[in-house]
Amino acid sequence: MSTIASREIHLASRPKGLPTAADFDLVRTELEPLQDQQVLVHNLFMSVDPYMRGRMNEGKSYVPPFELGKPLDGGAVGEVVESRVKEFKPGDAVTSNFGWREYFVASPKELHPVSREFQPLSVYLGVLGMTGMTAWVGLNLLEVKANDVVFISGAAGAVGNVAGQLAKLRGCRVIGSAGSTEKVMFLREECGFDVAFDYKVGPVVEQLKVEAPDGIDVYFDNVGGVTLEAALSALRVHGRIIACGGISGYNDEKPRPGPSNLFNMITKRLTLKGFIVRDWLDHQAEFETEVGGYFKAGKLKHKETVVKGIAQAVGAFIGLFQGQNIGKMVVDLS
Repeated sequence: MSTIASREIHLASRPKGLPTAADFDLVRTELEPLQDQQVLVHNLFMSVDPYMRGRMNEGKSYVPPFELGKPLDGGAVGEVVESRVKEFKPGDAVTSNFGWREYFVASPKELHPVSREFQPLSVYLGVLGMTGMTAWVGLNLLEVKANDVVFISGAAGAVGNVAGQLAKLRGCRVIGSAGSTEKVMFLREECGFDVAFDYKVGPVVEQLKVEAPDGIDVYFDNVGGVTLEAALSALRVHGRIIACGGISGYNDEKPRPGPSNLFNMITKRLTLKGFIVRDWLDHQAEFETEVGGYFKAGKLKHKETVVKGIAQAVGAFIGLFQGQNIGKMVVDLS
């Protein structure tokens, strides 16, 4: 076949603070004809996620930094266009880590087949994807169980809303914080949270005192900062903290001081555990069976904010830090 024209997003410069459009380039490229043991994929949807901000900085973290002048990567779900391998045929739906581009060529080991039974296929970037698995792993990490009082920050985001729904399915009382009235209503009315409040209305520590006067058992942390400090005050003796993310500080140019009440870790005999979902990939089949079953049965809602076209991908990514998404933010490349 002839060459395929594609567009992709490159990192042009390392952002200082909140990224801007000038930190990225939209680049047109041409893919070479397919070789043996290769697969050509057209991306249908790509993911933008807060963790990607850390990869834009110089210096290694738990994953290598993005390279300047090279395409970004991240979760994507696409359709096989042409295949020179036995494992895949044209029309197959696959997930990959080749986001931020319209087309790509990969080896079969770099692709994960998914069923078209679940629609829209973007669900494989949300509830049934890495964000959903992140929520599931976090709850398993500290054995969240029936009757636990669970507080989730960033609760209307991709991970937070799924964590809350899964906690409700376990029989927990679930409290969530979010950044607008619309998001609070989404948590209450669509996700089934027992309580949800707007952290912009007043201090989180005071709102937690009202909504959980007897304290909380578990804090699922997606935000860090003052919300973590509030949770340290609200946690009961032997409480647990699931350290998933800290979006409030991702664009800080200097590290913030730690919580002023960190000594509560000692006096309350608290447990704090952090995790990276990629360390749990050997449990992916278990996750897909359990959470896929909930989704198929209508017990788990999938919410997403969709923008259209790769030219809008950078704006969608920046929007994550401005509270523009409810649920999973995805870019439609179909």
